[in-house]
Amino acid sequence: MKVKPIEEILSSLQPIADELGIEIVEVEFKQGKEPALTVYIDIDGGVDLDTCEKFHRAIDPVLDEVDPTFGAPYTLNVSSPGLDRPLKTERDFQKCLGLKVEVKLFAPMQGKKFFEMVLKGHDENCVYLEDKGQELKLEKSKIAKICRAIDFDGLE
Repeated sequence: MKVKPIEEILSSLQPIADELGIEIVEVEFKQGKEPALTVYIDIDGGVDLDTCEKFHRAIDPVLDEVDPTFGAPYTLNVSSPGLDRPLKTERDFQKCLGLKVEVKLFAPMQGKKFFEMVLKGHDENCVYLEDKGQELKLEKSKIAKICRAIDFDGLE
């Protein structure tokens, strides 16, 4: 199935997101038996079902005009990216500064491929972590996945 570029779809949805105070985290299109366009959104305080539904209704007519699949049927999904989503954007990293993150590496470093430490900073190429006085600088190119650590003990 032919699909318009994600950047084009995103640029058509961005004004609606801005108006509603919603951050579009990612837009993806999955081909296959049941093609689907999924828009992952976030807002301060977290995404709930009402927010997803409101944004879905707001973008549906715009997507009808944009026609991302050139007339072919697809399912539109609007979703929270989830607590364990990888940190990708500047905003993702900023929101996690001072919080514990999980880092999985492609290859072992100091004999380990997994670290759970506090995110102290980042720049274009590296992340800076700290735990119990131990500081660690990791190149982003060596990180397979970095995401916020989820503390199940602290959940009600």
